[in-house]
Amino acid sequence: MTDTIRIATDALSAEFSLLGAEMRALRDEAGRDLLSDGPPEYWTGRAPFLFPIVGAVNQDLIHLDGRAYPMAKHGFARKSLFALIDQQAEEATFRLAASGATRAIYPFEFQLDIRFRIEGDALLTQVEIANLGDVPLPASFGFHPAFRWPLPWGGDRADHRLLFDQPEPAPIRRIDPASGLLLPEARPTPVEGDRLVVRDDLFVDDAVIFDQLQSRQVRFGVPGNRMLQVEFPALPLLGVWTKPGAPFLCIEPWQGLADPIGFTGDFHAKPYVLTIPAGARHHLAMTIQLIH
Repeated sequence: MTDTIRIATDALSAEFSLLGAEMRALRDEAGRDLLSDGPPEYWTGRAPFLFPIVGAVNQDLIHLDGRAYPMAKHGFARKSLFALIDQQAEEATFRLAASGATRAIYPFEFQLDIRFRIEGDALLTQVEIANLGDVPLPASFGFHPAFRWPLPWGGDRADHRLLFDQPEPAPIRRIDPASGLLLPEARPTPVEGDRLVVRDDLFVDDAVIFDQLQSRQVRFGVPGNRMLQVEFPALPLLGVWTKPGAPFLCIEPWQGLADPIGFTGDFHAKPYVLTIPAGARHHLAMTIQLIH
């Protein structure tokens, strides 16, 4: 028995796993792979979802109403089994619901639905976080797709660029490699205008984090060739990450950040944490499109 779920059009196909509802493959009309194959010497992830935290928290603990709860980096959704609740030729929906295991570390009644749909040459990912309890639900969420670098449409690895839809002059943030927590000082942006030359030395100090982001759309690839466009209209933050020499680049729209160094405050009060009222639902989305 396999847990691989496939959806497709003539222009695009995608495969997913019940583990984490993670996309495991994304291919163009000629069957060329656009997503990392998870090389174990670098990182085995391909496109995990980050919930209910993004990044690391201080001492791997979140604090809620005076109590501490263990929480591993990027949360538990990526290592949880989702249920497939709908599948059609061009779309599939996965669900993760609160359980005894989740309540022990995250004491809330939540339901996380992730719906994938292919429309032509675009893959839409729609996320719904539902608060089924009777108290406000705090949560962060992040996308983490790892795209092939180089992409299979021609051009050398060194020719690839990340093109923002707006100039990005604001300073960037970094995390402490030892703890995974957010460093206090900002650093000059490596973006020139609206263009980032992606190169290995940018990632010696881990991810490049944009926390004053103007853009809600980026393109990745070799200018003049076919490119990937990633659109994330409702997410305020962006991480860009790889390990030096790895054959992938992660483009990560986030609603949330790692804890600042020394942070011990309540999870509700942490910057960029959503607060979803009792009985309410919050929606997020990302679209990956092939651009000629």
